Amino acid sequence: MTVEVSPQDESARAGARGDLFDPQCPTRRLLDRIGTKWTSMAVKVLAEASPHEVRFSELLRRMPGISQKMLSVTLQNLAQDGLVARRVEPAVPPRVHYRLTELGLSLDGALAVVRAWAEEHMAEVDRANEVHRQDLQ
Repeated sequence: MTVEVSPQDESARAGARGDLFDPQCPTRRLLDRIGTKWTSMAVKVLAEASPHEVRFSELLRRMPGISQKMLSVTLQNLAQDGLVARRVEPAVPPRVHYRLTELGLSLDGALAVVRAWAEEHMAEVDRANEVHRQDLQ
């Protein structure tokens, strides 16, 4: 069986930078994954605990509004991308612990800037949305 490798996938493996404007670029998939509110919250909680681990139940408690399923999917994706390490403690029920990897810790810095910008400018964005709604009426 022959598997074709796109030039974008090949350059990503070689450590080359992606091209966000190329529809086939893997950068888009990564931005979709790290650009969610749940990813930002999970990374923040894990970064605050670093270098210690955080149990799944504690993450669920510290991330109001997230469902168990969404937290599970978010953590699976982060682990798949090498941003989070997962450890299962054999018990009944199993205890699952998470921590950021070095790569995940480097993502926290970038997300912290975006979170700070959002917190600083939320009132302006709310006002713009209100003006827009009034203009539509």
